Amino acid sequence: MFELVFLGTSASAPSIYRGLPALAVLAGEQRFLVDCGEGTQRQILRSGIGFKRLNRIFLTHAHLDHILGLGGLLSTFGRWEALDEIHIWGGLPAIERVQSLVYQVVFRRETPPVPIYFYRTMPDETLFQGRKFSVRAFPVSHRGRECYGYIFEEDARRPFLAEKAEALGVPSGPERRQLVAGDSIVTPAGRVVLPEEVLGDVVRGAKVVVTGDIARTEDIHDAARDADVLVIEATYLDRHADVAGEVGHITARQAAELARDCGVKYLFLTHVSRRYREFEVIREVRKYFPHSYVARDLDHFAIFRDKLPQKIKAQDRQHVDEDLPEGGE
Repeated sequence: MFELVFLGTSASAPSIYRGLPALAVLAGEQRFLVDCGEGTQRQILRSGIGFKRLNRIFLTHAHLDHILGLGGLLSTFGRWEALDEIHIWGGLPAIERVQSLVYQVVFRRETPPVPIYFYRTMPDETLFQGRKFSVRAFPVSHRGRECYGYIFEEDARRPFLAEKAEALGVPSGPERRQLVAGDSIVTPAGRVVLPEEVLGDVVRGAKVVVTGDIARTEDIHDAARDADVLVIEATYLDRHADVAGEVGHITARQAAELARDCGVKYLFLTHVSRRYREFEVIREVRKYFPHSYVARDLDHFAIFRDKLPQKIKAQDRQHVDEDLPEGGE
């Protein structure tokens, strides 16, 4: 299971209701931040998740609305939070820009109080391997070089078939853990039991795909395919598709069609422009992909494999009927 906490959902500039782009992804004891727009540290506090262990940061690209909050956040992390180290991944342009911010502005003429490690994101490479899940990157098309999205995916597993184990005389305890780990065991009755006899078919884990800003969708089909949740921008509506193409963004319709064509289970739209009312975005996207949701700041969801995302905390949507949109910002 993953948890998504939307810390900022606006495009380019904040609105009264939406902050600049930032998303927290929680995976057990591990916590990650995807992008860090201005004001993110206050949003972290407002969300209730706090700063603890939130020291792994993935940057989608180098634009200021996605990285400018790192100055304040790293200052707070370095001076006030009990973090041993900070890790930041991104394309080379993003890393170079953040390094300038960190070493020429935030910690000018001083050594950062905690080590900060920078890693150049490489496509299709596993960036982080956790307990039962991994994070890898994929390239996206936007304005500038080395723009990336990120895939958070649970490891595939083979379920343990308790009834078969009972029938074969496998006792409860360490023997069953050995079989799950792929080792054969000998039962008290002297029978050799192989893992294949008590393990079911491979079951894929939950998959969450986060794109960041993108200018086209046809080159990310492989990354988005069969995602349980796709988090993607929806900066423009279809009536402004020409403008979207000129400035390197996509429309809500394009996001919906990508989700439909790639077998995505649920679609979360973010990076919403101030020029539209929220109900307009909902109305357009659900015309092409009904299982869509326009995220708001501080929305918090649990994501499971092949199950409806569960709201842990959702912002007041009294102005928006989710089935029959009637209003919005």
